[in-house]
Amino acid sequence: MSAETLTGSESLARAIRTPRAAALAGIAFSLLFGIALVLVRAAVPADPAEAEKWISDESRRDSVLLALGLVPFAGIAFLWFIGVLRDRVGEAEDRFFATAFLGSGLLFVGMIFVASAVAAGLIVAAEENGDKLISSGAWDFGRKTTYELMAVYAMRMAAVFMLAATTILRRSRLAPGWLVASGYLGAVVLLLTVGYFAWVELVFPVWVLILSAYVLVASFRGESAGVDPT
Repeated sequence: MSAETLTGSESLARAIRTPRAAALAGIAFSLLFGIALVLVRAAVPADPAEAEKWISDESRRDSVLLALGLVPFAGIAFLWFIGVLRDRVGEAEDRFFATAFLGSGLLFVGMIFVASAVAAGLIVAAEENGDKLISSGAWDFGRKTTYELMAVYAMRMAAVFMLAATTILRRSRLAPGWLVASGYLGAVVLLLTVGYFAWVELVFPVWVLILSAYVLVASFRGESAGVDPT
């Protein structure tokens, strides 16, 4: 086998593996983060006055702690997703949108980590101090800080990430028109409605799941056809 043939084979193998790694990381993030959001929404009542009720309920408390425990793994998968996508786009990425893509993604991960740490600390402290903490200003401050970080700031960074990623995919022609349109639509929905409607945060993990599934299917099609999957 000639050196040219070997190089071409290695290049094709890398072209197939790279988007597949991004797809698997995106699917892992979508499932972990989506499950965490659903567990928290289902366990924690919208009315702050019911805090004592759900904190004293062991099953609800454990559900929230489980959700918070999934967040670090979701964040790791998301960082892997970002890295592999950037590697795949390579020199074709626009510097402006690449900066927005990377910056918003890192800010999103940092914010969900901080929000999860504050929430976990509040729950553990509430178990130890009971009514004292819940009736104090510390509980109210921590609850509002967690909510603002997770449901407002982090999700708006997710919307910026969607806008930047979708624009990069459109310019590099790595995604079909319907996927590009869904990215722009989802980003606008998050920017304008997050914090006002319950469950709207799920738009982000659902979009990442759809994008990842498309990339994974495209990689298998490319492998079977013997060409670059994207």
